[in-house]
Amino acid sequence: MIKNSIFSVLFFTGIILISIIFLPSLFLPQKVVLLGGKFMGHWASFCVKFFLSSKIIIKGKENLINNEKFFIAASHQSMFETFYLQTIFKSPVFILKKELLMIPIFGWYLKKIGSISIRRNKVTKDNLGFFDDISKIINNSNRPIVIFPQGTRVLPDERPPFKKGVSRIYEKLKINCQPVAINSGYVWPKKGLKQGHKTITISILKPITAEYSKEEFLKILERNIYSELNLLN
Repeated sequence: MIKNSIFSVLFFTGIILISIIFLPSLFLPQKVVLLGGKFMGHWASFCVKFFLSSKIIIKGKENLINNEKFFIAASHQSMFETFYLQTIFKSPVFILKKELLMIPIFGWYLKKIGSISIRRNKVTKDNLGFFDDISKIINNSNRPIVIFPQGTRVLPDERPPFKKGVSRIYEKLKINCQPVAINSGYVWPKKGLKQGHKTITISILKPITAEYSKEEFLKILERNIYSELNLLN
């Protein structure tokens, strides 16, 4: 209990300090703000390793997509991956719930780095332009989109069906997908106490090429990520 309290206080204090240090970057080029996000990712890594005495392993680096446009579909068990993926992939663009943009300072950063927001389970004017926003980013930059196809954080043993939105993105963009399986919930669960002396594995799976129907893609993606998570458990 004490270790959990220390972790939470120090982690969020660090995030706040990094946010304050990089506050002037909101008026500077976007790449400066993106550097702040990478610092947050490294801080999350340090806190997991030092305060929870846990390891972080990156598996499957040989599967990383290079020198082409792609998007990332990652499992989502914890806050950890929203920070740490910024240390693996170059300047990723996150698709996230609109409420996060309302958080003072943190929400300003999310807007500045080009995060794409969506209201979950609702049809709104913003959501209707969602795919156009994604296409613009892919066409005008080399930044990969990150989507969590489970839709929200889940417990390590939960296996909800993937949301169809990820298959629509695949169909719309017609680019390869980089699947990523992360078992962070065993160390940093969405509910309850954090667990020390364990290992978080980020498993980068073989790309899914842009040759399937959206229905086939969704089945392959879900099968591959959940099969890998079952092995990591």
